[in-house]
Amino acid sequence: MSAGVWRDVVGQPAAVEELSTAASTPSAMTHAWLFTGPPGSGRSNAARAFAAALQCPTGGCGECPACHTVLAGTHADVREVVPEGLSISVAEMRNLVQLAARRPSTGAWQILIITDADRLTEGAANALLKAVEEPADQTVFLLCAPSDHPEDVPITIRSRCRVVALRTPAPEAIAEVLVERDGIEPEQARWAASVSGGHVGRARRLARDPEARERRERVLGVPLRLRHLGDAFAFADALVRSAEAEAADVSGARDAAEREELAVAMGAGGTGKGAAAAARGAKAAERELERRQKSRNTRTQRDALDRALIDLAGFYRDVLVAGTAAVVALGNPDRESDIRQAAREWSAESTLRRLEAVLACREALELNVKPRIAVEAMMTALQQG
Repeated sequence: MSAGVWRDVVGQPAAVEELSTAASTPSAMTHAWLFTGPPGSGRSNAARAFAAALQCPTGGCGECPACHTVLAGTHADVREVVPEGLSISVAEMRNLVQLAARRPSTGAWQILIITDADRLTEGAANALLKAVEEPADQTVFLLCAPSDHPEDVPITIRSRCRVVALRTPAPEAIAEVLVERDGIEPEQARWAASVSGGHVGRARRLARDPEARERRERVLGVPLRLRHLGDAFAFADALVRSAEAEAADVSGARDAAEREELAVAMGAGGTGKGAAAAARGAKAAERELERRQKSRNTRTQRDALDRALIDLAGFYRDVLVAGTAAVVALGNPDRESDIRQAAREWSAESTLRRLEAVLACREALELNVKPRIAVEAMMTALQQG
């Protein structure tokens, strides 16, 4: 079998072999799959490549129309759910389940990919469970989640899925794919891979985007500059403002375009007998669009904050490594000087308290604590040690 559709599944040879066998051997196939693994391990890439292999007449050549359309997200029989807001609603899931139950129009299977199954609401999970329990003959569900723990995927759904566990890819594998696929200079690729924490998408962003590199530098400069309580509030404000600005940049143009499209679709500026009724309908549609845009903006802001918190957690982890003289590679080798300085100044207990403060902030954000409050509490704890 050609490796064409698997080129984005970085550093996962065992998983690729298992999925390749299932795509080409009917007896190895099942109707529901759960892809698990840490962030950046390529869960959605593996699910997308598997969908392409299932639709491909030769099991995943990477060259035929079926492979191209699945990987491009335009195949008529493959639907991919990429939640932009905080969760996947029950109404959205019911609609997708109904569509997935249809017979395939051009391919061998009707495939539904859910890239963040851990964001399913309870009602959405129940709607999906009914479909997974009694699937149509030619329907396949591909779910992606950080783990198969009940907090990520209900055990009722997990028990009906075949689990494919992915692992964190090695920096060498990430650097290789950045060079070969994305055309990034080898030295830049090796640096990005070494500081990405095994996250392929983050490595690509750091290698390509100067602003991403600048944000990382600002965040990693915080620990040694937190000298006074006032610093804690100043850095918290800067971090939250940076996340808000990043979310605004991502969402601003798209939000405006969506509002304009909706106005045109609802007949803005029209006259005649139906104009008043259309205007009333447009108001309801505008409110729903605003709700979705607000949810998406909140998720984008949280994701930006989370990336900064991961950088901070990685720094404190490295300080623990350096302080204990463990024979383990640093996650931020380009900050070794700062890391070793911190290891000399802080005790292991103090460093661990700081690391726990960062992790507590991540948890607070997931529990819908206001970002500014959560970040200020974290920065205060970091300053106090």
